Amino acid sequence: MKNILCCLLTLCCYVQLTAQPPARYHVLVHEIMANPPSLSELLPNSKYIELYNASPYPQDLYEWKISDGSSMAIISEHFVLQPDSFVIICAMSGTQAISVFGKTIGVSRFPALRVNGDRLSLLSPENAVIHAVQYSRSWYKNELKQAGGWSLEMIDAKNPCGGADNWKASTDRRGGTPGSYNSVAAGNPDQNAPQLLHAYATDSLHVTLVFDESLDSTQASQSKNFTFNETSIIERATPMAPFFNTVLLKLGKPLAKHTIYQVQAKNIYDCAGNTISNSAIVKTGLEEMPESGDMVINEILVNPKANGAKYVELYNRSQRIFNLKSLHIAGRNSSGELSEIKPLRTESALIFPGDFVVVTDDAVAVKQQYLVKTPDALLEIPSMPSFPMASGTVVVLNAQGEATDELRYDERWHFELITNTKGVALERIDVNQPTQDQHNWHSAAANAGYGTPTYQNSQTGAHTQVTGEIKISPGIFSPDNDGHDDYLSIHYRFPEPGYVCNITVFDARGRIVRFAVRNGLCGTEGFFRWDGLDENKQPLSMGMYILLTEVYTLSGRTKQFKQVVTLARRR
Repeated sequence: MKNILCCLLTLCCYVQLTAQPPARYHVLVHEIMANPPSLSELLPNSKYIELYNASPYPQDLYEWKISDGSSMAIISEHFVLQPDSFVIICAMSGTQAISVFGKTIGVSRFPALRVNGDRLSLLSPENAVIHAVQYSRSWYKNELKQAGGWSLEMIDAKNPCGGADNWKASTDRRGGTPGSYNSVAAGNPDQNAPQLLHAYATDSLHVTLVFDESLDSTQASQSKNFTFNETSIIERATPMAPFFNTVLLKLGKPLAKHTIYQVQAKNIYDCAGNTISNSAIVKTGLEEMPESGDMVINEILVNPKANGAKYVELYNRSQRIFNLKSLHIAGRNSSGELSEIKPLRTESALIFPGDFVVVTDDAVAVKQQYLVKTPDALLEIPSMPSFPMASGTVVVLNAQGEATDELRYDERWHFELITNTKGVALERIDVNQPTQDQHNWHSAAANAGYGTPTYQNSQTGAHTQVTGEIKISPGIFSPDNDGHDDYLSIHYRFPEPGYVCNITVFDARGRIVRFAVRNGLCGTEGFFRWDGLDENKQPLSMGMYILLTEVYTLSGRTKQFKQVVTLARRR
């Protein structure tokens, strides 16, 4: 009788433990093998996911689901996952090979586990999200291992929504640790407060807020924790599964066009309990379709430094709001046709009047080599159009395939004194002047690090920044060696030394006849001479000539002076 009672008590305790409904983060996606080794005696050539029970309760995984958004695998057997234990999930075909490493469940419609990244959701039988992971190749933090043969492992199971900061490539010599503790396991608590990144309107009554990590859904579902333009009423706040890093706000009053609103979030926690700053405020509004001249090319770097990256900076010079998701960047091939069309974003994000955005395929490299004043304005895409170094075309397209701006650039537009243009960006001088005017472009200034991605160009208004004067005398000269007005004097006066000038002589038909001065270094005051000879040291005929004096500073400022002189000779 005593033994029967003991058995009943044990059974009751077991039922109580296993009857605990699964809660968020009770079971975790703990390891991901998306690109298994093809030739290895240590691990089989099979993709797998490892689950870990981080709760104090046994969990029966019957009818639990694993989804990648396009397919749904359902565990069709009763398997009780004990606390602090693991189970490997794989395709039916890989079950036998992987089962030697630990308890294994084969499922139909196993997720594809894309090599470049995927979204994985672990769902309870009631479709509650228990854990979700959106991994990418960058999570490996190791270029060799991300090429294949190594798994991604979670570092700290107590930080389940740590994202990229809590995952890295396995260090186990086999390439992974299926069915056992991760080789990279270590304490890695989340001590960073969640950040409100941006917001966009899906229609006039709904605004989506985007955060940098998963939130506590209880706090994020309270509309009182959000303020919309201080007086607007928020009827409902809904954290969006499976990652809970976005919140959909239902407004009580529709948004107006051509209006910028502010949204504030407060008393919002991440899943580790860190509280958002009360200064978390972002802009939003109703988006429109950009037209020609609205989004313009403002700066380009097509010849990056070693280990650097090309970039194109765009500027919203309109008074309207645009969605970066609707914009594309492209080049043109030798036939003049559009080529290598690249979308700027796959998800919505707004750009407001007067804002910059920098498109690159390596945001880290840009931040390492240039001062980036607004990191959030760096927009990384998988690959850039080729954009040849010598010359090429940059095109910005809207969602209708219409060009909002186009630039046919040339390396020869760089400042002449720069002998090596590697790592030197071309900057637009005036956003209101024509894009294709080569005189509206100049090398980024040296004192700005030869590039100003995400903020105002160093050459903005450069054509008005050089102060000084150029005068010529006499207005009529006769180079006949008679001791009277035998040469033309070109006088200069500048507020400081260090100016450089080029003086080019054109005939009345606009042809270059003499490079009178090349890279002449100026003091604060002085002059140059022209003797009336052409480039071959031959006397020029009588007539009117035009002197083009281009003045530069080593910081990149420039100004041009055009003057007319008459060359006279005895008959």
